[in-house]
Amino acid sequence: MATERTPETQLDTEDSGDAGLLPDMAAAVKAAGAAMVERTTERPDFRTRSDVVRAIYDNDDASLALLRPRLSSLRPDAGWVDDELESGLLPPGEWWVTDPVEGNINHAHGLPDWGVTATLVRDNVPVATAVHLPLTDETYVAAVGHGARVNGRPLVPSAKRELNAAMVGTGQAAPGESAATFDRIGTSVTVMLNRSMVLRVSVPATLQLLQVAAGRMDAFWQFSQVRSGLLAGALIVAEAGGVVSDTRGRPWDLGSPDFLATTTHLHEAAVAALSTVDRISYDDRPTPT
Repeated sequence: MATERTPETQLDTEDSGDAGLLPDMAAAVKAAGAAMVERTTERPDFRTRSDVVRAIYDNDDASLALLRPRLSSLRPDAGWVDDELESGLLPPGEWWVTDPVEGNINHAHGLPDWGVTATLVRDNVPVATAVHLPLTDETYVAAVGHGARVNGRPLVPSAKRELNAAMVGTGQAAPGESAATFDRIGTSVTVMLNRSMVLRVSVPATLQLLQVAAGRMDAFWQFSQVRSGLLAGALIVAEAGGVVSDTRGRPWDLGSPDFLATTTHLHEAAVAALSTVDRISYDDRPTPT
């Protein structure tokens, strides 16, 4: 039986096609999120890196036990990305790309910045997504051509016209990034500290992208990519009326070497700033899996 449609999943036009999946997708991420709330701790007792990794894997397994069967029932023929840290282009067709605990490192350490995401990707284009943040009880949904909402309210990006008034952010895509990527992150932080008003460096990417879509932040960029960390937020920003590109201003896709999400008013200035950072060659992009 289909999940009852609720105001938080209603979009600006009559739901049909991919948008019609959103109530069930939202229900799936909310169920997984509720299970993760039960697993939260105020202060972990980690001694080693292995302790942290074990906690992260256990969280993923518990969330996926609820998330995967619900999503698979919606699109039984869609593929499933098993490794949430994968990058690069997907094979043709439909795929479920999820992050069962987006910001898992935060959850494991008792921090509040985490959620659950589920995105349907068709021929390497995200077409529908749902993100739930259990600790603030916010559910974000978007589908191509249908806008983006949080708890039923339309998302609207910032109206700022000046980069020196902007709150911007970046972060690493995954542990163990290359030294070259860390250098680019550091350089970009210095560049944006000089050109923006306030800068945040944090994980996960999705939560910063939600803030861009909601107008609480003005730009986010990343010098590498993990599919599960960018796809949901990219679709939500675009459907809210923001701009998604690479850091050179070219159209972004899963084969791009880097990522930028901002507003129509600030895109040109953000590209001009980030274009001063050493260029990542398209020949250095991850090999499709």
